[in-house]
Amino acid sequence: MLSNFYKKKQDELINFAKINLSSKRVNEKLIMNAFRFALDAHKNDKRESGEPYFTHPYEVALILAKEIPIDDTTIAAALLHDVVEDTKFTIKDIKAEFGDTVAEIVDGATQIEGLTENYELKQIESYKKMLLSMTSDMRVMLIKFADRLHNLRTLEFLSSARQLRMAQETLDIYAPLAHRFGLSILKSELEDLSFKYLNRKEYDRIAVHIKEKKRERERFLKKFIEPIKESLDRENFKYEIYSRAKHIYSIYLKLQKREKGFDDIYDLLAVRVILDTTNKYDCFAVYGIVSQIYVPIPERFRNFISVPKQNGYQSLHTTVMSNEGKRVEVQIRTKEMHEIAEKGIAAHWKYKENLNINDQKIEEWMRNIRETFENAAKDELTTGQLIENFKLELFQNEIYCFTPKGELKILPSGATPVDFAFAIHSEVGMKCIGAKVNGKIVPLDTPLKSGNQVEIITSKTQKPKRDWEKFVVTPKAKGDIKKFFNSEKRKLIAEGKEHFDKKIKKSKLHVNDDSLLKVIQRLKYRDFQSFYYELGTAPDKADEVIEFLADKNKFQQIEATTFAESSAAAEAREIESADRFRKETHDTSKGITIGTNGAKTSIQGIKYNYAKCCNPIPGDDVIGYITQTEGIKIHRKNCNNIINLYLLEPDRIIEINWSETKGGEFVGGIKIIGEDKPGVLSDITDTLSKNFKLNIKSVNIFTKGSMFEGTLIIEIENLSQLNAVIEKINAHSGIFSASRFNG
Repeated sequence: MLSNFYKKKQDELINFAKINLSSKRVNEKLIMNAFRFALDAHKNDKRESGEPYFTHPYEVALILAKEIPIDDTTIAAALLHDVVEDTKFTIKDIKAEFGDTVAEIVDGATQIEGLTENYELKQIESYKKMLLSMTSDMRVMLIKFADRLHNLRTLEFLSSARQLRMAQETLDIYAPLAHRFGLSILKSELEDLSFKYLNRKEYDRIAVHIKEKKRERERFLKKFIEPIKESLDRENFKYEIYSRAKHIYSIYLKLQKREKGFDDIYDLLAVRVILDTTNKYDCFAVYGIVSQIYVPIPERFRNFISVPKQNGYQSLHTTVMSNEGKRVEVQIRTKEMHEIAEKGIAAHWKYKENLNINDQKIEEWMRNIRETFENAAKDELTTGQLIENFKLELFQNEIYCFTPKGELKILPSGATPVDFAFAIHSEVGMKCIGAKVNGKIVPLDTPLKSGNQVEIITSKTQKPKRDWEKFVVTPKAKGDIKKFFNSEKRKLIAEGKEHFDKKIKKSKLHVNDDSLLKVIQRLKYRDFQSFYYELGTAPDKADEVIEFLADKNKFQQIEATTFAESSAAAEAREIESADRFRKETHDTSKGITIGTNGAKTSIQGIKYNYAKCCNPIPGDDVIGYITQTEGIKIHRKNCNNIINLYLLEPDRIIEINWSETKGGEFVGGIKIIGEDKPGVLSDITDTLSKNFKLNIKSVNIFTKGSMFEGTLIIEIENLSQLNAVIEKINAHSGIFSASRFNG
């Protein structure tokens, strides 16, 4: 039996579900069962505030029922979203009790729980979990939005470091995602709450000014609205009209961008006209009425009704000059458009019976995100490129361009005719040789503007150009161009090898790979791949190598040294020879064992050095790469560079193991993010000095609002010591995160 308190809470949730859900039939039993299951599962848990933990999933479910209503299944899943993460119950238990759909949504929300533990989201798996869960069922992300919103509303109970971490992540990821989902009210609150903790001084300054100017603003806008209302009444429109101040973070961004003070605050206000009609053309009629009363500023007119935003937003925007000489933005939309603007994809769900272009755009965007991640390996994208593509998709400002036949293409700001060509079709992009914008031929790197009509000129013989990679901005164009050149390179290497093999056979010369490698290196080719690639582009270059091989004196000299050496000794001798050119080297006798084909034999005297891209230290899993001029380059096994080298030149990869010899000085980097307050850097350096007696080689710190971010480069003995240092720094008050830095 529920207590009276929880019985009232349950009834409140069900009542809001009945009022707001699109379906007239709400499965009360489902919500009641989920309510009681979650209440029992969390009965022993407390929040940081001291409240029962159940208040959190309850408030998350209430946000979904009141502010972004979808269906009763989502409300039930919201009540259960922390059960698997924080209690003894499993997904199997949820499935047995509530069925597959609820279990899948809860599982999706649980899978991306670890997202908040990685401030900068550097690990690609965090992206994959979030986005693939989102695109498999959008209700997963709606629960995460509600979850994050309630956490921000109660953020004062967390430590300062956790406040900053959660606020920054919200501003970087959750708020832009909410915008993509069309959830404008939720996005605004997420931004304001985050901004409050990240830059409290500016937040309070703007909030105080808005409050001080409230009466003055209300008097002005009441006077501004009055003639509009009179005209709408005469024309018998059914409408609501009201004014609102833009939210605090939006005002902050505008003031920063314009570099103006609050004297321009009227331009930061909006009057909104909501028409109770299903005829979108009534919005244009109202625009005509407003334009007769006040002088419109032509360049500030935006028609998002005929050309909706990619998240489905529709409205007419115009900025007019009031009789007092103040600029005021007026937004005009229907009731349905307004609900979609405020509640985004949740409102689309409500109007699903009339599936339209707006739904298709949102679904297409989610499909593009999913395909980007699923095809990452096939498209040969590095982790960095994949993250860059995702952020581009997430943060892009849109422009609207048209084909000669009037077909709309939505592109990110800064897009060029080449981006436009790839947006039409990959083949159109590949064959693009020129473009006309509004009837005039323009260079292919010309940035496009909204309203441009773009005609792409193609040729069957055209291929992508290398310089295209420098100016295209869309992930599709970047990916297709990169894929083309990778494919071309592989093809040219294969053609070059085939051509050389034929030349060798025709000349009746016999040469082994070791001798051939020495010859091509003598002729300034880095390796077989670069040699064959050169032959693929210029087949005549093979004659130079054939001529060298045909010279018996030169060839026999190389061949003699090759056959006289064992495989391992040949590698060592080659490295020693190449390493004459190095100024700073290490000796393997100081602690590296080198093995080939599983045999861990220690080879004394072979020169090596540590890769700067990943800075390996004793304790790391490492591997070696035989370079042409720098001996053996030692990388961490998870280094992206060594992974790429292994794919390209597996024969140059050798096993590396740390010996048990202790001592030695290595360089380790630590990235620190935390609260910007006096003495924090001094505390950290004192910790290193007193507890570890380490030498700090360099410190680099910069501030961002109320946060700081920096790197420490220190001399370190091994991985265990580095981890201990990181753990000690993380224990400091005000430290958001400390982690290994590889730069």
